[in-house]
Amino acid sequence: MKKVRVILSPEAEEVYKHLNEEAPKSKTDQTILNAINKKVELIKANPHYGNPIAKKLIPQDYKDKYGISNLFRVELPNFWRMLYTLTDGESKIEIIAFVLDVIGHSTYDKKFGYKGK
Repeated sequence: MKKVRVILSPEAEEVYKHLNEEAPKSKTDQTILNAINKKVELIKANPHYGNPIAKKLIPQDYKDKYGISNLFRVELPNFWRMLYTLTDGESKIEIIAFVLDVIGHSTYDKKFGYKGK
C-alpha cells in the first residue's frame, strides 16, 4: 500500500492559515477548519475519498497552472469545498494528494461556471 501525503497549494495554504487565525474568534471558521483536518485524514486513509469531477468540467486554470488530469471535491460545512488532485510521488512509493483550493460556495460556482438563479 502506497503512503498518501497531503500537500496544500499556496492558495489553499493561505486559506488554511487564515482559518487557523480566525478559528478562536469565529465558530464558523473553527467548524470549517476542523472539517478540513478530518477530511485530510480521510484522504490519507483513502485517496479517492472525494467526489471525482468529470475531466471535461475541470477548470482550465487548474489544468494550466498545475497540469492536472484529475480532480476531486470534498464538501465542507457552510457550503465550502476542498478540491484536490492525485499524483504519484517522485519516488513512486507514495501518492500525493495536492489540495488546490479551499473555497466558499460562491467562489466554487464562479470557478466551475455555474450560474445563480
